[in-house]
Amino acid sequence: MAVQAQMKEQELIQACQAGDRTAFRSLFESHKDRVYTLAMHYCRDPAQAEDITQEVFLELFHSLRQFRRQAAFSTWLHRIVVNRCLNARRRDRRWTDLEETPARAWTARERQEESYGQQQLAEAIEDAMQRLDPELRLLLALRYREELSYAEIAEATDCSIGTVSSRLNRAHRRLGKQLWEYRSCLK
Repeated sequence: MAVQAQMKEQELIQACQAGDRTAFRSLFESHKDRVYTLAMHYCRDPAQAEDITQEVFLELFHSLRQFRRQAAFSTWLHRIVVNRCLNARRRDRRWTDLEETPARAWTARERQEESYGQQQLAEAIEDAMQRLDPELRLLLALRYREELSYAEIAEATDCSIGTVSSRLNRAHRRLGKQLWEYRSCLK
């Protein structure tokens, strides 16, 4: 295990492509949390996010030999996650109203560390994000939580940089409007 932990990602990928299951396990361990987090940002359902995560790694296991390093591995993986999230949405159109499922992205410890005002703002932002379309939430997660560039998001979502820019702009405007309404309620 110590040798596997020291391998770089590219070496792990090469080993996986050669059929090394231990290397795949290491790749899984290093990326599972990011994949799950992205899936959660999209669907807001822990059980569905776990299903999507399993589907992503199952697809990765079967398609890793096709990875040709034309893009960064993380971008390629994000593309698989985005596709699986969109497929899950197509499969299950019985989404609950986002306002009825107030899942919070912040942990209890993080909330305790924030001042009351910051906590209120964080909750307002999270509530506003929950009201966005899942596709817009996913774009925001890719941009701000995963810190991907517009070009990387475009590649991961299979759309142009201009489309990414306009969709992020739309998401920002909708968040701004909802937060303005929140601010108006405080006065």
